[in-house]
Amino acid sequence: MPQTIEKVSIVISKGSLDGIYPGLILANGARAEGIDADLFFTFFGLDAIHRRRQQHIKLATVGNPGLHLATWLGGIPGISSAMTRYMGRRMQKLDIPPLPEFIEMIADTGAGLYACLASVDLFGLDRRDLIEQVQGIITVGEFFQRSAGGEIIFT
Repeated sequence: MPQTIEKVSIVISKGSLDGIYPGLILANGARAEGIDADLFFTFFGLDAIHRRRQQHIKLATVGNPGLHLATWLGGIPGISSAMTRYMGRRMQKLDIPPLPEFIEMIADTGAGLYACLASVDLFGLDRRDLIEQVQGIITVGEFFQRSAGGEIIFT
């Protein structure tokens, strides 16, 4: 008989739409299936839970092979903003919520949201810089303790 997954811990380390949404979609899907889920935001992934930066996250266009754009084209001023608006419209048609709303929705399902202490320290942040849904700023060791017995997914 196949073993079922009962708990997932998802690491979000990138600060772009294409680096954040996959983890959120996985967490949302896990919660919909009754699976416990924690999100651990580290390095540039902290932007997803940063009060001021959360509203300004863009799609990564330079060196993103999934866009099928030449690297130099992705670097032209305005391309990232235009592609972000385009993706936003496409996601809206599929009822995928904007980032702040999606994170709040996932937190409301009981998923845990945690910031990495080392990254918070590295970037000179503190608790006041983070959205209210963040349950704590924890060490990597605490993350592993919370993840015990579950699956760890790195997006």
